[in-house]
Amino acid sequence: MPLYLTMILVLGVIGLINTIYLSYHTITKEPVKCLFFPEEWCRKVQYSSYSRTFGIPNSFAGFFIYLAIIILTLTFTAGATPFAPVVWIIVIGLLFSVYFLFIQAFVLRAFCTWCVVSAVEFILLTLIIVFLR
Repeated sequence: MPLYLTMILVLGVIGLINTIYLSYHTITKEPVKCLFFPEEWCRKVQYSSYSRTFGIPNSFAGFFIYLAIIILTLTFTAGATPFAPVVWIIVIGLLFSVYFLFIQAFVLRAFCTWCVVSAVEFILLTLIIVFLR
């Protein structure tokens, strides 16, 4: 398997774990652990009206985006699907991540560790499909 596909799968799995963690906290309504930022920042982001898009928790949507990236990458490696759907999902994920970073920086004025991790993942995924593919 080419290195870029392995990297996409690894980042996809990390993203899946991240969104499972966030989804658990969305369901239980327990605050997430906030690394590198003040605790109140993560709470502010976690409980803001921006934590849902069209009524769906962002962590749930992120879970399905990462799951789709993993499944479609695996089916591409098996020769069953083209690579274009993986590219489109990564681009959509990047656009949402940039939007949510903007909201955190300029509207909420607070960052959540796990949202930033996801944004970094989508930036890396985009760089992989642009430069390593």
